[in-house]
Amino acid sequence: MRAVFGLVLIVGVGLAGFAVYMAQGYLQDTQAQLARERAVAAQATPTVEVYAVTRQIGYGEQLTPDDVTLVKYAEPFLPDGVFRAEEELFPEGDTQLRVVLRPMEVNEPVLAVKVTEPGEDAGITSRLGRGMRAFAIRVDVASGVSGFLRPGDKVDIYWTGRNSRGGEEVTKLIESNVNLIAIDQSADGSALNTTIARTVTVEITPQQVAALAQAQSTGRLSLSLVGTNDDTVAEAIEVDQRRLLGIPEQQQVVEAEPEEVCTIRTRRAAELIQIPLPCTH
Repeated sequence: MRAVFGLVLIVGVGLAGFAVYMAQGYLQDTQAQLARERAVAAQATPTVEVYAVTRQIGYGEQLTPDDVTLVKYAEPFLPDGVFRAEEELFPEGDTQLRVVLRPMEVNEPVLAVKVTEPGEDAGITSRLGRGMRAFAIRVDVASGVSGFLRPGDKVDIYWTGRNSRGGEEVTKLIESNVNLIAIDQSADGSALNTTIARTVTVEITPQQVAALAQAQSTGRLSLSLVGTNDDTVAEAIEVDQRRLLGIPEQQQVVEAEPEEVCTIRTRRAAELIQIPLPCTH
């Protein structure tokens, strides 16, 4: 009987030790998993909630509270001009809504540059930056890049006319990287159809307005489309007919006037002597 009791005691102690061992292993695994989760959480990118559109919205459509929802966005990569509160996006509620200036896709954050101020329409005035002015330029199929211009493109502007020196016709770059904000009567940059414009409207400073107005009244203006990813700065460019055809400029030869010499004559016996003197007038 005592042998059986001892055997049971030994088995019980063994089972208890095994249970303690298993519990220690479980605790160690749990602690290791918690440590890994803490490490992953520490490396996770923090997010903030911003308003984004719930459907595809095109140019000129009104943005209503039913068209937006809150989405999580990575805080380190948050673009400028997002809306994080409904009071910022709709300060006047449903009475004065914003109008979309640029097309937006589903779940795209609403940015201040893509919508008008509350109650404004999608006209040109809402697209002008601070201190900038809108100026219309007459174009045709040749000077307007064959109808491939769209609002939002950038162009270089060239002037062709006669210079004031010799009356020769020259072509000169007068403005570079000018922003187009409207083609004819349309400011929709999402339009894909090609049209031959009669006028284009550019966004420039008041000083540039005066320069382009003078250039347009004294010659012809032509546009050159600038690439989307082109960040180069155009240098001063001026081409006349001689430079285009490679004709060297004629050097004007100016003949030097003969130097005036004044003399005085003196006779010594039979010899006549001329003595040079400074000329006085």
